[in-house]
Amino acid sequence: MKKIIPLLLSVFAFSLFAGEYPDISINELQSAITKGKVAVIDVNGAKSFAKGHIPSAIDFSANSKKLSKLLPEDKNTLVVSYCGGPGCRAYKRGADAAAKLGYKNIKHLSAGISGWKKSGAKVAKK
Repeated sequence: MKKIIPLLLSVFAFSLFAGEYPDISINELQSAITKGKVAVIDVNGAKSFAKGHIPSAIDFSANSKKLSKLLPEDKNTLVVSYCGGPGCRAYKRGADAAAKLGYKNIKHLSAGISGWKKSGAKVAKK
């Protein structure tokens, strides 16, 4: 019984986090943006997007239906989705939408826009 409980807990933990997307750091994302090797999806909503977003980001709230036309043709392109910050789970809407379109290299900026701003990184405003 003592061996079964840890096994069940690890199976539960794995299933709880199944479908999660790997994290990307602010520095890694900045580098990818500089190289032009990333598509960034902001799921914070139109008001937040207008107040400040990561440069080159797509406003998911305004473009969810035409996302396929805004993302690169290459399905191996890095796609990064983000929302408000570390506790926010809304990023999954953008990540899942990209996955449904066939993108294979999807990551999550868990720091979100709050971490991006806190780091001193530039924001774009609409």
